Amino acid sequence: MCGIAGICNMTGAALAPEAEQWTRAACDAIQRRGPDGFGLWREGPVCLGHRRLSIIDLDAGGQPMHDVQGDCTVVFNGEIYNFAEIRADLERAGARFATHSDTEVILQGWRAWGTDCLDRFEGMFAFVLWDARTRTLFAARDRFGKKPFYYSTQNGLFHFASELTALRQFPRLSLHVQPRAVMRYLAYEYVPTPQCIYEEVRKLEPAHFLLLRDGRQRVERYWDMPVPEPRGCLRPGGAAASEEELGRELRRLMTQAVRRRMVSDVPLGALLSGGIDSTITTGLMARASDRPVETFSIGFTEASYDESRYARAAAEFYGTHHHERIFAADDCAAMLPDCIMRLDEPMADASVAPTSLVSGVAREHVTVALGGDGADELWAGYEHYIGYRMAGCYNALPRWLRRAVLEPVARRLPASAGYVNLRNAAATFLQGAHAPDWLRVQTLLTSLTPEMQRGIWARPDEEFLREEQLFAPTRAAYAHWPKASPLERAFHVYVRQYMLDDILMKVDRCSMLHSLEVRAPFLDRDVAEFVARLPVRYKLRGLTRKYLLKKACGDLLPPAIRGRNKRGFQIPVAAWLRGQLRPLVEELLGEDFLRRQGLFRPEGVRRLVDAHVSGAADLRKPLWTLLVLQLWWRKNNPVLS
Repeated sequence: MCGIAGICNMTGAALAPEAEQWTRAACDAIQRRGPDGFGLWREGPVCLGHRRLSIIDLDAGGQPMHDVQGDCTVVFNGEIYNFAEIRADLERAGARFATHSDTEVILQGWRAWGTDCLDRFEGMFAFVLWDARTRTLFAARDRFGKKPFYYSTQNGLFHFASELTALRQFPRLSLHVQPRAVMRYLAYEYVPTPQCIYEEVRKLEPAHFLLLRDGRQRVERYWDMPVPEPRGCLRPGGAAASEEELGRELRRLMTQAVRRRMVSDVPLGALLSGGIDSTITTGLMARASDRPVETFSIGFTEASYDESRYARAAAEFYGTHHHERIFAADDCAAMLPDCIMRLDEPMADASVAPTSLVSGVAREHVTVALGGDGADELWAGYEHYIGYRMAGCYNALPRWLRRAVLEPVARRLPASAGYVNLRNAAATFLQGAHAPDWLRVQTLLTSLTPEMQRGIWARPDEEFLREEQLFAPTRAAYAHWPKASPLERAFHVYVRQYMLDDILMKVDRCSMLHSLEVRAPFLDRDVAEFVARLPVRYKLRGLTRKYLLKKACGDLLPPAIRGRNKRGFQIPVAAWLRGQLRPLVEELLGEDFLRRQGLFRPEGVRRLVDAHVSGAADLRKPLWTLLVLQLWWRKNNPVLS
């Protein structure tokens, strides 16, 4: 894993020498992404910088890398897992190589196939390539957005970087926070791609490439998730495959995906939470390895938040060399603000703290770790998928039964500051049930609703706070598969929004804080395309989530894990906001800070704080989302547009 940054003069004129100084400063700001080396190259209108975390070809894989012909130069963040096969194809066609690095495959692939090279790459990547022959800059991001890519075009200059932290170092960039981006953040808990918290910056969308040539910029999609097959996956000749055949094929593809991701010239292991996905990954690694797999987990001293026994059970089942660290939940609370402030953009997933902790434990022993990311989104692993289906059943009930009996009962359910709050869960379900199909999945995830936002903004943008405007990214993602069923379209929303801007962003930033590369076998192209084509019944059958995955890989799951429900890193945020984090709440959500900031009405925010602290309501999600914004704001001191 690495970090990249650079500048291109869109007029074609040579860059000034100080471009090197700016690019060096940008790369220094993300040194943790690549502590093993630094490279810089400037020629004509382009300056490219690179921070290296050495994984493949430790001696000769430095960047920026030039092809043997001397025409093309690339900086690359990520891994191309099938580079050996691609290299063999290119060599048969006459290409010459100077290294054994996967980076050089990008250079020769571009020379041979142009932008079509992206169809051949299996991996996680964000790269920028300069072709001096055609004076073309070519940038691309992997299919699911595992690796970040920010860019901004101002004053005829194209700037790019792996993180906003680096982009901020370019002195000629103007960066202003857009209030509408903040509104989207408060609703989603992140700023949805391609929008950024800064008005002048964009995030390159997954499965897209960008070309700069003759002063013109073009962005295009190069891949899309396949649409589910109504009759199930088909064999050659058009016959539907049986469930047993599908299970065998899934097992083959998962084995291949794990083996691809075990190629490394540095120590490698697995992040083992004790959930189904990480246990399957560890099991396939154990069967492919001639030595015990290095596994890593964390736990908490508080029994109600500790899941480490399941990771331990999986480690014992496979005889791994297991590394476990137990923390007090209060330790996690103490580090949480600092962890949040290290993020590029505000992102209100409180599990950044335990994700950072387990990444730190792993980095003490390995440089690369495999994880289970992507399985929940592709295989209906979240309760929300069941909620989505049940909402349809609920709406089919007589209206009098819903309004006069069930909804009043739901409002009287007990509240709790624990992991599960029945009253909040019921209220969220009802909100989703009342929402239109396209908005239902996001309603189940939304933090501050439009109504809540109207109550706190100093100058509410009423037009933008309409659902059709605020949640326009969700509507676009939902509409992408117009012929699919509503639940199938919900899968696309999860993958293109929540997984991209929450899960993958969290894992990338938290692992990179510790210079750890994390690989995701469930997001292998062959695996993901296979899963995407499956009808919903193979993912969600009745109340059973991940149906075919569990059936095909059941022998890889110890008995203690086989029947487990999805449980993320459990963080007692509701209690912390009333206790340990209360002073921070009073400072950053207090009247003085809010009036200086000028975005929110102090009395509106105060009502939310008082309702939560008194126990009258559980407002952990909206309050935590607001607090994260304020932590980010205090650190970066941005300017409003």
